[in-house]
Amino acid sequence: MAELRYNPLLKDWTMVAASRAKRPHMPKDFCPFCPESGKVPADYDVHLYTNDFPVLSPQPPEPDQVGGGLYKTKEAYGKCEVVLYSPGHHDTIPDLSRPHMKKLVDLWTESFAKLDADPNHEYVMTFENRGEEVGVTMPHPHGQIYAYPFIPLKVRTELDSCREYYADNGRNLFDDMVKEEKRFGERVIAETEHFIAFIPFFTDYPYGVFIVAKDKKTALTEFDELEKEELGMLIQDVVGGMDRIYDRPFPYMMTMHPRPSNNDEQYDEFYRFHIEFYPPLRAKDRLKFNSSSETGGWAAANPTKVEDNAAILRQCTEEYRAEKDVEQHERTAAD
Repeated sequence: MAELRYNPLLKDWTMVAASRAKRPHMPKDFCPFCPESGKVPADYDVHLYTNDFPVLSPQPPEPDQVGGGLYKTKEAYGKCEVVLYSPGHHDTIPDLSRPHMKKLVDLWTESFAKLDADPNHEYVMTFENRGEEVGVTMPHPHGQIYAYPFIPLKVRTELDSCREYYADNGRNLFDDMVKEEKRFGERVIAETEHFIAFIPFFTDYPYGVFIVAKDKKTALTEFDELEKEELGMLIQDVVGGMDRIYDRPFPYMMTMHPRPSNNDEQYDEFYRFHIEFYPPLRAKDRLKFNSSSETGGWAAANPTKVEDNAAILRQCTEEYRAEKDVEQHERTAAD
């Protein structure tokens, strides 16, 4: 059973997919994402894999006859794809070479472009769940791409806030956020010519980094080759820095926020492409759990001081980048 159920309280859709309860934990002696599995190419760098347990699909079944009145259902149309980062079973984003990371950004971009063009898709989100702490059952490095037949509520809220800010002030909200973060300085983690990474003033996760495009760009498909290279490098630097904080792979949820699909509205004046990280660690072996207030009221709470966390992550990111630069130089010299 797979369908969408409408929540009239939040004016949003809940995706229902009972088949996902059957998702297996990966057996210790087999991984379907490794080249020898027979389920993926014998030789690949990055690879797009159709999700075996999709919550959205191009040929969805008819909804169950369980709704009525204000309880509306509709077909769970869409697409769920898995993006394999590397054939190496234990490679994660910081382990990839810079050129390999560029191939990953290229695959994200190509997949986004294809899904974005489908007139039945209203929003395409690229994301990654990393670590058992956030529910990962397949440890082989991968992310996912969902094409939704609706715009998720959080994204709609962001868009509405940005529209309102632009109407009231004549300026882009993300541009003003970036300006203030650069002025204050203490929450900035890293920066390139076209992107900036910082832990926002308002984040509710101790290391909840944002990566924001500085220019009028609202989707992966708008970036040139240099910008895609920079974006991949900055993602690597941030995740590599996180891994150094507690000398362990840092669990996180990462989501890319582009503009909506198949809409004639011009978003570049009031919106920006950005990436949001939600890392649940608040200490080496302690997780940040959402309380009743946070879950039931969406009353966000941060148990740590952002500026202290930013200083730690900034130093770790700089150390990772320096090490990566040496590695890349040695690799280039060897070639």
